[in-house]
Amino acid sequence: MAQRGRSVQTQLAEIASRLDDLEKRLAGGIAGDEAYDTHVGADQTAPRYCCVPAEPPREFAAGISDERARAILSMGNKWVNGTPLRYYFYRSGRYGGNEAQSAVARRAFDVWKNVGIGLTFTEVATPGNAEIRIGFDHSDGSWSRIGTGVLNAGPGERTMNFGWNLDVPGPNGLDTAIHEIGHSLGFHHEHQNPNAGIVWNTQAVYDHFATTQSPPWDRGTTDFNILRKINPQSVSGSSWDPNSIMHYAFEAGLIQLPSQYQNGLRPAGGLSAGDKEVVRRFYPADGGVVSGPQLRAGESQFVNIGPGEQKDFAFLPTESRRFRFQTFGEFDTVMVLFEETGSQMTYISGDDDSGFDRNASFVVRLQEGRRYRLKIRLYYSTAAGHQSVMVW
Repeated sequence: MAQRGRSVQTQLAEIASRLDDLEKRLAGGIAGDEAYDTHVGADQTAPRYCCVPAEPPREFAAGISDERARAILSMGNKWVNGTPLRYYFYRSGRYGGNEAQSAVARRAFDVWKNVGIGLTFTEVATPGNAEIRIGFDHSDGSWSRIGTGVLNAGPGERTMNFGWNLDVPGPNGLDTAIHEIGHSLGFHHEHQNPNAGIVWNTQAVYDHFATTQSPPWDRGTTDFNILRKINPQSVSGSSWDPNSIMHYAFEAGLIQLPSQYQNGLRPAGGLSAGDKEVVRRFYPADGGVVSGPQLRAGESQFVNIGPGEQKDFAFLPTESRRFRFQTFGEFDTVMVLFEETGSQMTYISGDDDSGFDRNASFVVRLQEGRRYRLKIRLYYSTAAGHQSVMVW
């Protein structure tokens, strides 16, 4: 029965409001941060960790040589240099965050940009225009897809998530955002570097991550993000960097060897010298690009570059129609086409033929009078000097 003096409509509105508040808390929204922070206590400086989504290993054609696989994996999931990466923040709903959280993430993008690299970062207002889509679901932990793997996410799906407040001092704040963006640039966890030689106290590691993370990690999650060694062929640097922003901090008792870390390992924070060296190597500020001649429909152009190098070609169509772009020769490449508008570039199409006995190729409709830039980055070549590209 309705309470005296209050209408049924009023009571229903109040119930709906309470249910909405509860839903936000269960979803880890801003109003419910404390519901999830209690799992690790009130100490926001206690380490909380990125949990990268498991993805299947890269596939190759049967019979591919170890040398060829190693060359491909060393560049795997890296962007072509000069790629304009656009990012979007969810503002409402389950994934919505507030301005304070977004401000920290923007600072993290600037940290990478200020190293002096060939990538650019731009915030956009709609998810459909972004390669990197950032959520703030506090029930889902912090994570990011790796490099060009973000392109495998469905339209509107997150490619990155922050699972706790970023506007706090210590490793859970700005460093978390820098770390996740590092994943989006194509970098893996440094503590999983096979060159590290870490010997774990395995049971202690399982117990630690099952009791300190929110939500708790099961063994499979801990295996994938901690104990698993990255394929040696995929390692970005030749040596282990315990101060890397891509390295977790570890409490005492988790590491058995090297012995100096038995009492814990704490990276210095921020980008290490090694981080800066590696990101500049893959994305040099000057583009690291060989400028090729202007492409003309029906004319073949040589692509004379070495592994890891990139060559750019301009194309100005003289008519509006569908064009095919294709590489020729025995080499593994990623080929990407952008439209240039002033200083801005917009992704049009791309193809990655690495690991299979075919050539990169795509067909797109282009407009007369517009300017396009084709970027080709080489993974591996079996016959240097005998590769070309053509549009027709």
